[in-house]
Amino acid sequence: MKRREFLGTSLGLSALSLLSLNTLASAKAKTVGLQLYTLRDDIQKQGIEKILADVAKLGYKEVENFGYNDGKFFGKTATEYSKILKDNGLSAVSGHTLTARSNQFGATDGLTRNWQRVVDDAAAVGQKYIIIAFLMPNERKPEDYKQLVDLLGKGQETAKKAGLILGYHNHDFEFTERVDGQKPYDLLLKNTSVQMEADLYWMVKAGEQPTDYFAQYPGRFPLWHVKDMAKTPEKEFAEVGTGSIDFGALFKQAKKAGLTHYFVEQDVCKRPPLESIKISIDHIRQAKWG
Repeated sequence: MKRREFLGTSLGLSALSLLSLNTLASAKAKTVGLQLYTLRDDIQKQGIEKILADVAKLGYKEVENFGYNDGKFFGKTATEYSKILKDNGLSAVSGHTLTARSNQFGATDGLTRNWQRVVDDAAAVGQKYIIIAFLMPNERKPEDYKQLVDLLGKGQETAKKAGLILGYHNHDFEFTERVDGQKPYDLLLKNTSVQMEADLYWMVKAGEQPTDYFAQYPGRFPLWHVKDMAKTPEKEFAEVGTGSIDFGALFKQAKKAGLTHYFVEQDVCKRPPLESIKISIDHIRQAKWG
C-alpha cells in the first residue's frame, strides 16, 4: 500500500472511530431516571446509601422518590438524603406520594395530611415534581374521583408556591372504570390542570394508545414511566427493550407530549432488581430513542 493510500485509509478509519466514539458518548449521555420503587426490597434490606451508589454506578442520573412519610425519605431527613444524592451524583427530580385519604395500609402523609410539610421537604431535596402515585381501592368511587378534582386544585396551589409542579401517575383502573360514563383519567385531564406522569405500560395494558392522549392534550405529559410488557399471555412487566412496547414510536411524540424526564420502573422483577434495571438502561443507551 502506498503511503498516501495508507494515510488516507488511516484517516478514514480514525474518522470512523471518532464517529463511533461520538455515537457512544451520545448514547451514554442520555439522562435516564429510575423510580426507586423498583428497588424497594433492596432498600429495606441494604439501606438507601448502598442502593443509590449501585444505581449511580449503572449510569442512572436521576431518581424518583417514593414512600416519604413523617418528614423522612427512606428514613433520612431532607438534609441527610440530599447529601446522599449529591455524593452519588444523582438528582431527585420527582417524587411519589398519596392522597392520604385512605388508611387501608396505614396512615401516611400526602395530599390531605401534612401536605405543606410534604411539599416543603420535596422542594428541599430538589424535586421539581410531586406526583400522586396511586389511588387505594377504597378511594375509587365516583364521588372519590370528583372530590379528587378539588383536592388536586388546592394541592396544586400549595405546590406552586414552593416552586413545584403537581402531577398524577396512572395505572390501568383509570381507564377501565367509569365516572358518569367517562374514564376517570379523562375526568382528571378535563377538570384539572395538573400535569400527568404517563405510565406507558399501564396505558397499553388498558388498551389505550398513549399517542392519542399526547395528541389530544399536548404538553400535559412531562414525565413518563418507561417499563416494558412481556411477550407472553400474561403480559407481565419486563425489562425495557425485551418486550412488546414500541418505545421508538412513543418517543417520536415526546415533544408533543411535553416530555422532560422519564424513569425506568419495573414493579415486579423475575431476576434481582439491580440486574433488571441494568438490562433496561443498557437497552436504552443502545436504542435510537430516549
